[in-house]
Amino acid sequence: MARQHYQRLSPADIDEIWRRLRAGHSAKPTARALGLPTSTLRTYLVRCGGIKPEPRQRAAGRLSLEEREEISRGLAAGQSLRAIAAGLGRSPSTVTREVASNGGRSRYRATVADQAAWARSMRPKVCKLATNPVLAGIVSEKLQCRWSPQQIAGWLKLTYPDDPGMHVSHESIYRTLFVQSRGALRKELTAYLRTGRVIRRSHGMRVPDGRGSRPGIVNISERPAEVADRAVPGHWEGDLVFGRQMSPVATLVERSTRFLILVGLPGGNHKADAVADALAAAVQHLPAHLAKSLTWDQGHEMAAHRRFSSETGIDVYFCDPKSPWQRGSNENTNGLLRQYLPRRLDFRTLTQDDLDAIALELNERPRQTLGFKTPSQALAEVLR
Repeated sequence: MARQHYQRLSPADIDEIWRRLRAGHSAKPTARALGLPTSTLRTYLVRCGGIKPEPRQRAAGRLSLEEREEISRGLAAGQSLRAIAAGLGRSPSTVTREVASNGGRSRYRATVADQAAWARSMRPKVCKLATNPVLAGIVSEKLQCRWSPQQIAGWLKLTYPDDPGMHVSHESIYRTLFVQSRGALRKELTAYLRTGRVIRRSHGMRVPDGRGSRPGIVNISERPAEVADRAVPGHWEGDLVFGRQMSPVATLVERSTRFLILVGLPGGNHKADAVADALAAAVQHLPAHLAKSLTWDQGHEMAAHRRFSSETGIDVYFCDPKSPWQRGSNENTNGLLRQYLPRRLDFRTLTQDDLDAIALELNERPRQTLGFKTPSQALAEVLR
């Protein structure tokens, strides 16, 4: 594959990049929208540490390009430096230094002088950690102890209350880690941060970009109200539990009775089609009033949910991302299952009869949430 070369970014590109990133867009869609290689955008973000550089601006009191052009015209007309300074409302010493440092009276050019001044202004300000090696050493040591920058900053204030030179803000620590041109802290120290990131990421919600989403899913917010109050049986929660070498078993828990069904996946295959087939086979003998809905997380294994619903008549609802409490009964039962299905066990060594025996034992255990009835007893009451 041909290697992508870095493409120079224009000021307009840079402004649009930061506008999109701060609005919640991730790097890849941002690069795509601007017609840039993703590698170009990532290289730029790594170079600046994910922190937007401060916009360059001419300091107050500095000569402008227009003033330099007036100096150039005055020199061409043979005016004295004092007269030129008076016309500009500037000190004669300012004009004298300007002309002397840019070629003298005979070689002074306004544009060249302005560009040279602009280039000199790019010299970065030395950060506090770069000028205080003792402080930088302490910060490095605490980072290696896995302290957060905020903890370090707070500890320094308590430890050195009367020495402002030994104080540094957590933001300065982050910026020195992420922006390596500051040169005070090694980039390898980012590995000790809790996130392990090498660039800064803005806070806030990420705008969905289509990656990792399940097409055509129905969110849990659209689930009928009767499911939430557990008053009506027939609504199930499901998940996969994994053992050694990612060997899976599917778990189904009925919400009102906590009745458990364990479903073996032949050969440990947990691809979407295999999971849909196994679940459909497991629920095909359920009475219609006990096969109404299934709530699952947004794992890839349920990508064939439409086919499953078509074959079984069971509606599938999906939890919000990273919200396991929305399947609380299932998560609790999965925890109980670890007595029988520890992570060190290869689930591919178990037959469906083994799984049925485990489910039977759990379904015969009394549950406090059921008034110490067993899930089997609760299900029997429903079936009467």
